[in-house]
Amino acid sequence: MFIRQLETSTWQLVASSYFSVSCSRSRIQIEMSEISKKKIVYKIGKPLRKYLAQFDREQKVPLSYSDLTRFTSRISLKDRFGKDTLWDSVYYSNADMIDIYDGLKKIYAILKIGGDLSVTEHLFIDRIDLCVYGNTKPFRVRVVNRINDNYDYFYVKVADASRVYGLELEHILSPNNISYLIDGDTLIEDHIVGIPGDMFIKQYLQLMNLNKIRLAKEFVKFNERCFIRLLGDMHSSNYVIEMTPDFEEFHYRIRAIDFDQQCYEGAKWVYLPQFFKQNNALIDIVREVLSEESIQQYQFEERAMMASRLRANKYRIKGLWDAVIRDTIAPQAHVEKLRNELAKYYNDPDFLKCRQMGAIIRTSLYRLLKDTRVRKK
Repeated sequence: MFIRQLETSTWQLVASSYFSVSCSRSRIQIEMSEISKKKIVYKIGKPLRKYLAQFDREQKVPLSYSDLTRFTSRISLKDRFGKDTLWDSVYYSNADMIDIYDGLKKIYAILKIGGDLSVTEHLFIDRIDLCVYGNTKPFRVRVVNRINDNYDYFYVKVADASRVYGLELEHILSPNNISYLIDGDTLIEDHIVGIPGDMFIKQYLQLMNLNKIRLAKEFVKFNERCFIRLLGDMHSSNYVIEMTPDFEEFHYRIRAIDFDQQCYEGAKWVYLPQFFKQNNALIDIVREVLSEESIQQYQFEERAMMASRLRANKYRIKGLWDAVIRDTIAPQAHVEKLRNELAKYYNDPDFLKCRQMGAIIRTSLYRLLKDTRVRKK
């Protein structure tokens, strides 16, 4: 695995091989058992609500999450191979269905084109699915254009402050734009297009035209991004991979789709995708095709890009910091464990001063800015 330690204010790789001797697969599995089985859902407080209103994330929508819970029946949704998807398609009474479907079309118009309801004439709701295994049991809505049968998705979820902070940090710090809306305790979230990571590993890694070097580079950058902004639980079911043709080759981008574990857990390993056994196939490719020097280069590149995005969004990130520093988004035991582990890892006593998860993420991002300035010199 690629492990980093801080030396003279820069990241360095440890050991001559790609795997650190102290981080065996058995150690990884022990660390991963520390992830909470049931995450606490934190309501959106006044500081975060003020931030969301300031940046047009909070808007009135015709339906709430609770409206979708009034279904009268549900059946297990199968994929095209007859395998259970762990989603259930839900159905409503005739009286509820008309109002709910009409409201969902309006929500789609608000999310996609600023509320122009003229497009809803060509849309119909094909299916509403319920995720029965998720922490907040989200609904997935399939919208179809009756003119050309093209379809799209969006999600209706319980608004969780941790997830909202994760969405905002993804929008600010990653190369990806994130579209979502908040109304009260309801979160409307756009669909993120891509091949699910677990499916990609099973079906695409054996392709003859797979560019292993580009894929490995993207995984290193994704790993770096998650650790710096403290996004946890990025096993292969919680991200997608985009494949974009580029002349004779493909360009790859790994995109997180689950933000529930944004700066929530206490163990620092949770924030490194390299330590999830579900990602071992991708990790093996990195070991195969990248040298330590290349890995270090890509880590520096990603850190530099994140720092550049931070500086370009300094007013937005300041507003987010003002909110998160006053918020509770993790149990205090997790805060104390993570601050101690990061203080030891970075050899930085500033982490020990942190009393909230918001202070920890702020300290991590301050370090990012400081380290990239030192490296430029």
